[in-house]
Amino acid sequence: MDRHCGYVALIGAPNVGKSTLLNALVGVKLSIVSPKPQTTRKRVVGVRTEENYQMIFLDTPGIIDPKYELHKVMMQYVDYAIQEADIIGFMIDVVTHKEPKEIITNAIEEKLKSTGKPLILVLNKIDLLESTKLVLPIIDSYAKTELFKEYVPISATKLAGIDELLKVFMHYLPRAEFLYDEEILSTQNERFFVAELIREKLFKMYREEIPYSTEVQIVEFVERQKGKWYINAEIIVEKDTQKPIILGAGGTRIKKLGEVARKDIEAHLGQQVYLELFVKVRKNWRNNKSMLKFFGY
Repeated sequence: MDRHCGYVALIGAPNVGKSTLLNALVGVKLSIVSPKPQTTRKRVVGVRTEENYQMIFLDTPGIIDPKYELHKVMMQYVDYAIQEADIIGFMIDVVTHKEPKEIITNAIEEKLKSTGKPLILVLNKIDLLESTKLVLPIIDSYAKTELFKEYVPISATKLAGIDELLKVFMHYLPRAEFLYDEEILSTQNERFFVAELIREKLFKMYREEIPYSTEVQIVEFVERQKGKWYINAEIIVEKDTQKPIILGAGGTRIKKLGEVARKDIEAHLGQQVYLELFVKVRKNWRNNKSMLKFFGY
């Protein structure tokens, strides 16, 4: 039996649903999701293995104009994913990106043209259109760019069109032996996912700038034979004034954050945990190259 295996990069603007799509394609929650843009900072790798194919999905940060060193590193992840991928899924939100010029700048167009790789336009959020027929003029407008091999309308949240998208990816997947064991769903370790789950809760519980100024570091991760696993995590902020906002009056907000995060962490690990959260100030960390490197960027 012929086997197919390859990398599929999911790229696009912030908040188009790339992380939701990755989770739908792999069948488990790997990427954190929030209504705020720029939730994904690092590249998340998800693996889907079927009898005759293995797809390795690269979820990437939304394409932005960098304002911080952190943003520059995030955009490097997008470039690396494009270079590494066999297939590129360029994702749009059909509600806000009805015309290519709203999303495909000259720089992005040049980047996509230069890849020489199959480009698939993934038209997400079709469930938010008054009628699914309204997706047809959007496809026509993007077809004029002559960038894309295929056009697949989907709803990542409703799981509509996912099977069709997998078929399209399969069509362009190279013949190759599998790269990973069949039971592997991701190449990242548990520390990475625990930190991401805490960061997801920060995005959902705190408003405005605060989540963008935070980073989560796992200081201790102790897997015990008996009893609860122990996790010690630091929430990094940029300014002294942000620390009391994270803590809340009498530590109430960070306590609530810990309770909500712990439930998701336990569901992810299939294991009870004792979670301790601390807040540390690291001035201007988003613009500090050595600090970014220390945080794994």
